[in-house]
Amino acid sequence: MSIVCGVPLLECVYCLACARWVWKKCLYTAGHESENWGLATAEEFQPIPHLCRLILAVYEEDLRNPLWAPPGGYGINPDWVILRKNYEETQGRVPPYMIYLDHDNADIVLAVRGLNLAKESDYAVLLDNKLGQTKFDGGYVHNGLLKAAELLLDAENPNYTLTFAGHSLGAGVVTLLAMVAVQNKDKLHNIERKRIRCYATAPARCISLNLAVRYADIINSVVLQDDFLPRTTTALEDVFKSLFCLPCLLCLMCLKDTCTLEEKMLKDPRRLYAPGRLYHIVERKPFRFGRFPPVVRTAVPVDGRFEHIVLSCNVTSDHAIIWIEKESQKAFDLMLEKDQIMEIPAKQRMERLESVAREHTEEYKAALKRAAASTFLKLTHLLLMEHSVKWVKGGWRENSSRLSEEQESWNELVGRLFHRDDSGQMVLRP
Repeated sequence: MSIVCGVPLLECVYCLACARWVWKKCLYTAGHESENWGLATAEEFQPIPHLCRLILAVYEEDLRNPLWAPPGGYGINPDWVILRKNYEETQGRVPPYMIYLDHDNADIVLAVRGLNLAKESDYAVLLDNKLGQTKFDGGYVHNGLLKAAELLLDAENPNYTLTFAGHSLGAGVVTLLAMVAVQNKDKLHNIERKRIRCYATAPARCISLNLAVRYADIINSVVLQDDFLPRTTTALEDVFKSLFCLPCLLCLMCLKDTCTLEEKMLKDPRRLYAPGRLYHIVERKPFRFGRFPPVVRTAVPVDGRFEHIVLSCNVTSDHAIIWIEKESQKAFDLMLEKDQIMEIPAKQRMERLESVAREHTEEYKAALKRAAASTFLKLTHLLLMEHSVKWVKGGWRENSSRLSEEQESWNELVGRLFHRDDSGQMVLRP
């Protein structure tokens, strides 16, 4: 009898817990993630609208007679397109791309289009990955995107800067391509690292945290408010198998994220993240209708790199390159308008550029230190779990219940993770 009386009480507790979760998720907006980030300046944000239009141009079959041009056109000279490849020419191993020789900005731009839902080859590239499958430069990367990036690597004009730009699937490819280019500068006539840039719009989570921070000086990610893909931590094959009921899947992911402690989520060094410096375009406010003048915030965060799915009607529309181009151009125009109203002299503008560069460098170095400390804790946790070590007299030793006979002391473990630099200080191994 007492058990039967307790059932309504359990139902009430369950309903209250569900109501609390729904309430918290409804109050959670994408603007909360970047509310403490600094505002982007017009100078640093200037290339993004132009690169979005270049990515859009990859979708056109004939640039001289475009069908999908945004207002004002693509702003490019078709004669400066030195190479274009479609699915037949890439044999489906890489999404279609083009190389544009931008003489006005002394820049070589390689632009890669996003995921084509009608092409099985794109799914094959995106789903060719397992957790911790591929290591790269001391971290973990997406296996299929790395393969596509290696196929794209080719020598270019060393007198120009080299810019990689892509959207969605293409954003992941160009992210890995920029990293491969830095590691293989001999194939690019030893181009300097500072002359390589990457702009990933609406990127998939494709590199581990230590790499996301380490390459933040060359890789920039652009995310429009509630975009779901940079926040998608579940297996990508589950996402695309569930496209018929994507809202249901996103709701389940929200529930999973809510019930998982953030410390636990951040412990795995194989976990992938949105790459590089983040630019977050915020244009909607909670409990308000319509779009507001967009604000662009930027940072190199170590914690809170879009860890939670947002329950919103715009999670898929915010992923579209058309909306990203439109809102980024609007945000840039507002920045220019503000600068014109303030009438900033040329000398002060140069000083502001130098100041922003110094601030970004300091922020980058601070993020590297935090990421190094976080990586050490993650690697230690992973190694201890893999080797099932326990404490005995003289140090940490492997559990005797394991079949392996290998034993490793705590000092040896530290030796594997750290080394002494020229000044004698212990630093994390690359």
